[in-house]
Amino acid sequence: MEHAKLCMKGEIDMATLEIKDLHVSVDGKEILKGIDLEIHDHEVHALMGPNGNGKSTLLQAIMGHPRYTVTQGSITLDGQDVLSMSVDERSKAGLFLGMQYPQEIPGVTNSDFLKAAMNARLEKPIKLFQFIKQMEGAIKELEMKPDLAHRFLNDGFSGGEKKRNEIVQMKLLKPSIAMLDEIDSGLDVDALKVVANSITKQKEETGLGLIVVSHYERFYTLLKPTHAHVLVDGRILVSGDASLAAKIDTEGYEWISKEYDIDLNSKEDTYKRISLGSCAAAKRG
Repeated sequence: MEHAKLCMKGEIDMATLEIKDLHVSVDGKEILKGIDLEIHDHEVHALMGPNGNGKSTLLQAIMGHPRYTVTQGSITLDGQDVLSMSVDERSKAGLFLGMQYPQEIPGVTNSDFLKAAMNARLEKPIKLFQFIKQMEGAIKELEMKPDLAHRFLNDGFSGGEKKRNEIVQMKLLKPSIAMLDEIDSGLDVDALKVVANSITKQKEETGLGLIVVSHYERFYTLLKPTHAHVLVDGRILVSGDASLAAKIDTEGYEWISKEYDIDLNSKEDTYKRISLGSCAAAKRG
């Protein structure tokens, strides 16, 4: 209710990422076969499914990776045609991708990279003192070593450090919609809580909307998804709320095959989307 009041007063910006009938090919092979998805500010969408069925492809296509070719459908962010934008334009518009495998870039420090990325979004370059304050605050919140700013981007980082560094970037760039691709892999239990708390704090403070890919229900428990989706063979088969993630954690994906008479191994073009009927699966009015 309070969120609705604020929206009516215009005190916060609304954000909507809308994906309609999205088909995506990689090296001539169709991977996504008609994705329909709508993400709003303050929402957390858990995107699940067996490996190799299109979850990362969806996120990469939204962000504009050149290897992924959109052959049909549309992607809009607040009514803007995302597919007509370059990768940097998508970032400036408010999209962010926390990568499953962050790249190492020797010779470029974290501080130089982040300051350049922030300035690309601003009309006037950020003041040095303001930048240092924001970066130090993010590093402290993610419980990373203070020398992070002066280290080369991901060079020599552990797997967990790379993932937390992605969240540092997200904190400073302040996107409206963020996509996190297995950002929890490589994190121990304590680091997982630190990362989840930081993500939740940013969502509460800025209204960040999220698409989160993970194979671990523990991470979803910490993030408290408002929506959950199962993607198989390039289609979203089942949608529901947070209880869907818990069900898959305890029962795997075989219950979908049994309950809805779907052969998850056949990957035939005969799947129909299933809603579990929860209020979270319904479209917002």
